[in-house]
Formats: sequence, structure tokens, C-alpha cells
Amino acid sequence: MIEKVANKKINGKAKQVIGEGEPIGKILNQYLEPRQAKVNYMGKERDIILNCPFDGRNFTKETVLKWYGEIHLGRRLDDKAALYVKMAKGWSYHAPFAGHDGIQLAIGKIFRQGKDFLFPYYRDMLTCLSAGMSVEEILLNGLSKEADVAGGGRHMSNHFAKPSIGIQNVSSCTGNHSQHATGVARAIKKYKDDAIAIYSSGESACSEGYFWEAVNVSCLEKLPVIFVIQNNKYGISVPVWEQTANAQISDNYAGMKNLMLFECNGRCPFNSFNTLVEAREYVLSGRGPAMVHADCDRMGPHSNSDPHQLYRTNEELDEAAKRDPMLQMRYTILDLKITTENELKTIEEENDRLIGELADKVEAMPNADGSSWNKFIFPEPYVKIGENTEPESDPNASIITYREGINLAMKEEFRKNPNTFLWGQDVASKNKQGVFNVCKGMLDEFGNDRIFNSPIAENSIVGTANGFCRYRDDIRVVIEGAEFADYFWPAMDQFIECSHEYWRSKGQYTPNVVIRLASGGYIQGGLYHSQNLEGTFTTIPGIRVVSPAFTDDAMGLMRNSIRSKGVTMFLEPKFLYNYKPASAPTPYADFIVPFGKARTRRQGRDVSIISYGTGVHLSMNAAKELEKEGISVEILDLRSLIPWDKQAVIEAVKKTNRVVIVHEDKVTGGFGGEISAFINSEAFAYLDAPVLRVGSKDCPVGFAKDYENAVLPNAESVKESVRKVYTY
Repeated sequence: MIEKVANKKINGKAKQVIGEGEPIGKILNQYLEPRQAKVNYMGKERDIILNCPFDGRNFTKETVLKWYGEIHLGRRLDDKAALYVKMAKGWSYHAPFAGHDGIQLAIGKIFRQGKDFLFPYYRDMLTCLSAGMSVEEILLNGLSKEADVAGGGRHMSNHFAKPSIGIQNVSSCTGNHSQHATGVARAIKKYKDDAIAIYSSGESACSEGYFWEAVNVSCLEKLPVIFVIQNNKYGISVPVWEQTANAQISDNYAGMKNLMLFECNGRCPFNSFNTLVEAREYVLSGRGPAMVHADCDRMGPHSNSDPHQLYRTNEELDEAAKRDPMLQMRYTILDLKITTENELKTIEEENDRLIGELADKVEAMPNADGSSWNKFIFPEPYVKIGENTEPESDPNASIITYREGINLAMKEEFRKNPNTFLWGQDVASKNKQGVFNVCKGMLDEFGNDRIFNSPIAENSIVGTANGFCRYRDDIRVVIEGAEFADYFWPAMDQFIECSHEYWRSKGQYTPNVVIRLASGGYIQGGLYHSQNLEGTFTTIPGIRVVSPAFTDDAMGLMRNSIRSKGVTMFLEPKFLYNYKPASAPTPYADFIVPFGKARTRRQGRDVSIISYGTGVHLSMNAAKELEKEGISVEILDLRSLIPWDKQAVIEAVKKTNRVVIVHEDKVTGGFGGEISAFINSEAFAYLDAPVLRVGSKDCPVGFAKDYENAVLPNAESVKESVRKVYTY
């Protein structure tokens, strides 16, 4: 078949390429007038439109028949999934891939098992089948069986994965795996590997801001990642021209430096394969990422719950059906006399037999075991409660500030493990190295390869950390999630993603990330510089949350956070960075604080204050003054919020029978409410007074000093609450 002259965009410039005699991958989806044909399939005659070029000079008969067999197998599996939905036997979420056949088969063919990192999306059944998942493994996922290799039924059906060979377990959040592909590509480049990352998704995900962030970072750092865009023209019911400035999605990225853009016919496996081979060659050259924009059809609905006839005409659906990639390939094989009708039927019948046989086997296998819900929420920490005696600091050691202590602990850990990295905003800017100087000297000692700046894009900071850790298990990443905690909100999508990676994959993967945030007020910072977020963070299962009040604890928790697997949100009350009462003698080099272990800061007999972070210091100041009034106050410093020391809290209640909870965050929705509810549930019999909470007003922390004084808690508000419970 002779193709027309076409234009291919390369780094935003149009280049003319001649179709005839050139590799298929160089041809845009512009062909001679498509011709009509008829094909007989499964006893029915079907009209098709031939617009899938086929060059027998580039592919052997064996390859052509094998690829047809895989496409047919995938399509029959797709049909089987739809049947399961109708029969209410499983596969409650099913997104059919028909119309994407060519590009999906081709993605699997360029993927190297155990070498590359493939990030599929929920429509990528054929991609995963082609990349190395078996029919049985596809069925196990669709029917949510315990033996599902993606995650044992913990994730939605049609979310295929096989981490053992590099097919990543991807979330349902549309397109956010672009950040993970970028992150692992960053690691590939850092470790000078010749692997690649492959991101696959639809055109609608390109409208997400984090997708642009991922492409931007990949271009900026010339990362080895291929972004495959399967454009079927619809985001559920929203047509492409209603959601993007350029319906030809790749045109939106034409001006991005180092990005090579490719267009291909996503219905055709040969065109798609040759295009992806070119894209792979480009990214392996080190010149930057590639984007492969594949023109596809969505022959069916978005998913089984989508009545697409409500927004698509019968004529449009008929036209899409006529472009059926599988039938185009079938006709072409017969038209070129590559094989006979009987041989094709033999392939098709064997596929049907295989699916039927394995379906019977999988249906009889155990369903996902919901009783194991509490497994794989958190990985085991480096040091658990009871494993470390927390040796006292050397009394002759020098006193260091809270800020200096965190800095020293990070440096010590970076020296111990060369696979430790740090990035964020301003952390590696010549002599500045952090807004609060917490990272001071790290760039000088460890170099720009391990300590580097990130764009002002919080979602990218967290998302690339998630991806980076996928490269090898001993990697540890420390990030400044935002310069101030208040700016972390754009990263919440990736924060949530990090929280359930370990659970969702049934323990097969966890990001090993410490997210540092300068939190809280008392610095007259105002909006976006003085707020507290721990009340939000502690509601998300799967994330450790710590907020130390003193230098030694900050150092011990930092060491445990970096050495442990999993994600730790490390909240650093910025008021304490240079606050003298928070300073402490430098602890021994291996001083480590377990997660979930509280520490009694002050002995008392009348009232117990339970606190953490700046609240501990407010309480210490209040307790000194209350002592003059004859009220003896005990102060329990939680240090760790998730997990938290429930037994220590119960013991504190038993000792004084009166409790005040103090924290800087808002009272409504603050973590104190959780502590109070626990006490009422588990230690109510020991109370002689109601549990009171001290925290910020339910109002943003204002800029003017009078506003800050009015909104944030202080020693006086602590004393007032202690007096109330004492005299109750």
C-alpha cells in the first residue's frame, strides 16, 4: 500500500517525510482514500474501512500471525469480561479496549520484562497481555481473586499489573501515573541504566495539571520516558474538542524543548510498533522524552456503566465499528494471502478454547480475602517499639538547635546510604539551600546528583519521589513537599497515591519517602505561611505522621524515617527551628526514636497534658506557672501521631484522672479529637473531669500580629483549660 506524503512534528517544527519505501513509523495517520471491504467473521459478513497500512517486507509471516492471534485473544477476553458483567459474576468495572488494538499490542512488544517500567491505565488489557501477563492472570484480576498478581483483589477490576516483571500497579486517578513514570525515569538516568519508562493513558488525562508537570520535568531533565497517548476522542462523555485547545493532543506540547513528538495510527499494530521503536531509540539516545500520539477509536462505551448511546449517534458508532482494527488485520492477512481462512479459524478457536478452560479454573479459585484488610497498611519500620532503649544524650555534647539537629541527622543518613536523595524547592540553590537553612551544606557535601532543586510544582515533587523509589528497594528519598506546609495542597493527589501503594499492591511496592514540611505559625507568616495540616494528614491510612518537639527527638525520628520502608510525613514546627528551649545536647550517632512511642516531658500528679510539637512548649511554660498555683501538671509528648502511643495515654489518664489535650492545629478536626474519643472509649472509668482540648480557633491564621495572637493557642489558654479540669 502506498502512503501519502505527510508532515511529522519534531520539536515543534514541521518536517516532510515521504511515505513510500519508508518505515511505517514515520507516517502520520494520513493515507490514500480509505477503501471499503467486507470481511466474514464468526459467521457474519461485516463492512470495514481499510486504513491500516501493512508492509509485509518488514514483518515475517510468523510475526503477523502471532500478533493477530494476540489481538484476537485480547478481544475475546474483552468480550468475556463484558459477559461476566452481564451475568453479575465479577468484573464489575470493565473498560473495553476495542479500537485501541494496534497501539496496545505495540506497547507490549517494545516493553522488556524485568528491564523497563510499564505504567498502564485501566483500558490497557491488551497492553498488559502483550507485555507478559497471562490469560489466567488477566482473569484473576477481573474476577477479584486472592491470587490476582496485581494486588489480590484490593484494586478495581481491569486495573492490570504484574510488578514482578515491571508492569506497575497503577491507581484509578486518571493520568497521575505520569508522575511515577517520570520519577522512575529520573532514577534510570541517575543510575546510568538503559531501561525506559513507558506511560500509557488516554487523551483526557492530558488535561490534568500534573500530566503537564510530568512532561515538563521529563523535558527539563531529558529523561528516558515515552508518553503514549491513546486518543479515542472521548473523556467518558466529553468529546476531545470540549476539553483541550488542540484536539490533536500532541500539538499542545509542540513547543517543549527536548521532546520528540510522534503520530501514529493506533489501530494498526505495525504502524504503532515502528513508531514506538523510533521513540525508544530517541529516548535511549539521551536527548529527552518522547510522546507518541496514537489515533484510536472507542468502539464501545467508556465502561460497563456508561450508556454511550446517550451522547453518540448510531452513525458514529457504525463508523467506529467499520474501523475495527482486528477485522482490518484479518482482512489484510487474507487479502495478501499470508495464510488461509482455515488457519485463522484454527488460531481463533484455540483462543476461545484457552479462555474457556482458564475461566473455569479461575472461577473456582478463592475470592479475595477481606479478612486480611489489616495487612500491608504499613511496612515494618527500621526500629520498632521495644527494640531501642533510646540512650540518653552525652551530657558533655554540644547543644544544637532543632534546625541543626535535623540537618545533622540527614547528613549522617546520607553518608550511610549512597542511595539516598533529596529534592524540593530551593534546597540546592548555591549558598541558599533551603528557605530555613535546614538543608544547609548538603549540596556541598553530596553534590548536585543527589541534592537538587525541583520546579515549583508540589505534585511533581511528591509524585516523582513515588516513581523514583520503584527503581530499587534500597533507595530512600527525602523531599521538601513544599516550602511551607500550607503550599502542600496541590500535592494531595500524590500524597493519597503514596498512602495506599503498599496496601493496594498487597505489599509488592511501597514508596520509601520522607516528606518534610515546615509547619505551623508563631512567625507572623499569615495565610499560606502559618497554617497546620496534621489534622488532615492523620486521617489518611498508610502514612506515618510525626511532629517532634525537641532536637534529639527530631534527630531520632528522622533517622527512623529515612531508614524505614514506607512513607513518613515529617512535620517540623518552624517556630522551633531556632527556639532555644527546643534545643538539646547532640545525641549519640545511632540514637533512634521508635514510631508510636510517647515520652513524658514533665512529671505531675494533678492534670495530664497530652501534646506534641509546639504544643509541648506551650504546655511546659504553662505548667511552670501553674506550679506556683499549687497545680502539678504532667506533660506527655506524643512525638508520633500515626502511629501514636495509646497505652501511654491510658497510663497518663490513670495517673491524674484529668486530661487536657494541646495542639497548635484547629480544635475542630484536629488530632486532639481522636485522642479525646479514644480516652472516652477506653479510659472513661478513670476520668474525674471532662477531657478538654486547646488549639487554634476555627479560622485561618491571619498576618497581623494581633490576628495571630487571637487565633493561635498560647500558654494562657492552656492554663485556663487546666484550671477548669482541676477544679471540676
